[in-house]
Amino acid sequence: MQSADPPRIPLIDVRSPGEYHHGHIPGAINIPLFDNEERKTVGILYKQKGRESAIAKGLEIVGPKADGFIRQAKELNSGSKLMVHCWRGGMRSESMAWLWSTTGFDVTVLEGGYKAYRQNVLSDFGKPLKLIILGGKTGSGKTAILHALAQEGEQVIDLEGLACHKGSAFGAIGQLPQPTVEQFENDLHQALGKLDAERHIWIEDESHSIGRVYIPQLFYDQMKSAPVHVIEIPLEARVTRLMEEYAGAPKDQLVEALMKIQKRLGGNDVKKAISALDAGDYKTGAEIALHYYDKAYTHGLMQKSPKLIYKLEQGGDNPRATAIQLINFYKND
Repeated sequence: MQSADPPRIPLIDVRSPGEYHHGHIPGAINIPLFDNEERKTVGILYKQKGRESAIAKGLEIVGPKADGFIRQAKELNSGSKLMVHCWRGGMRSESMAWLWSTTGFDVTVLEGGYKAYRQNVLSDFGKPLKLIILGGKTGSGKTAILHALAQEGEQVIDLEGLACHKGSAFGAIGQLPQPTVEQFENDLHQALGKLDAERHIWIEDESHSIGRVYIPQLFYDQMKSAPVHVIEIPLEARVTRLMEEYAGAPKDQLVEALMKIQKRLGGNDVKKAISALDAGDYKTGAEIALHYYDKAYTHGLMQKSPKLIYKLEQGGDNPRATAIQLINFYKND
């Protein structure tokens, strides 16, 4: 019988909740030494009166919290091992490591802290990868094809899934709040770290920004030089897919999205699309929106080298069949 994997040692981030929200190591647990206001207070003291005054204030704040810190560590039910970090692996993490070690925990401080981790994240995006880009006009089912590729055993990265956004003016509808840019980078780094860099990695064609987050520049540079497989399916099939995705969305959110592209779509077309939505005619609304997005995608595709573009014409919307065709294209590679 195969032995069970050893339990993962909890990684505890003792920075403030604000720092943690801005960006953290995926899977890290936030047990903050100071809350946001307390951190601000100690920082001001350090600048105005020096290190000793800041330390004295810090001890005053932390003292009453010590029992709570110990209880939180015990509630993790992880055995006796803990790993802890702050920004640089300095006073905050060392203080918490000392406290927990006095109550029986075997504590390791992450060398260099979160700062060293971030430096590693950003540099890793420059490591060469065998990327393949899945392209196609809006409604071509690219995300569904990505999932089908994954089901067939291929390596995929769902950038839109990580970004909680589908990339267009309508992209936030039905999605969770977007992560910060920094957290998106951390999550992407973690996802890439689970893959084999010697094998192909499929990703969807994206602009540099996905909603409010940005693809890391070094990674985006690799995307721009990767082969692009452009999926071409009939307009009617794309309209049907968009209707299925957005017909259940609140009408006010659809109208708000249309207003975001009003200047580029044209005032008359926006009025027609909103009138169609008011009448429950989502088909006409989708067709009008596609008119703009098709032109935008064609323009973006023209910026790529023709040598990198492979067009794959499909008779209908069949993600699994398309995925198998794409896999076969690289079967002997």
